[in-house]
Amino acid sequence: MTITRDEAWQLLCDWTPSEKLRVHARAVELVMRDLATKLGEDVELFGVAGLLHDADYDQWPEEHPRRIVAWLSGRGESALAHAISAHFTKWGVSYDSLLDKALLASDEITGFCMACALVRPTRTEGLEPRSVKKKLKDKAFAAGVDRHEVAEGFRMLMEEVGGTEEEHLARIIAVLHLNRAELGLS
Repeated sequence: MTITRDEAWQLLCDWTPSEKLRVHARAVELVMRDLATKLGEDVELFGVAGLLHDADYDQWPEEHPRRIVAWLSGRGESALAHAISAHFTKWGVSYDSLLDKALLASDEITGFCMACALVRPTRTEGLEPRSVKKKLKDKAFAAGVDRHEVAEGFRMLMEEVGGTEEEHLARIIAVLHLNRAELGLS
């Protein structure tokens, strides 16, 4: 990988005026870095994938993710480009690597866990996987989160690395809690 984390952050800031979307990107970056560390994968690669996965969404929602994928492809970042092109199953892109599956398994659910925390007075403190799973069943809560994407991400990640939905959720919640001040979850 030739793109640095600093270059990725600068691109995200240049392309993404929405603070809310930047916070989401940062949260997914943190979750991806944690997963890469746990699995012995390339932490920088996983982190940059999380950081840039929605970089073009704010300015060019109709073209998402084609702009960021083209930008990355033009820089020879094929693994990043492919993972980002695959972070939504309905786009019909194959899931060829752990990076591809990890991004799918981290994107929507990270945003959902943040939404769960934001409606609690104690935010991430005491948030448990079972509470998140219960909220997932409530289609009116965080209605923009595609439950199919969450389920597919869990399925692919568990097939690849094992574990359970609860373990994956506990890890995400722990990452969000550890970084709660930066992510506006204090």
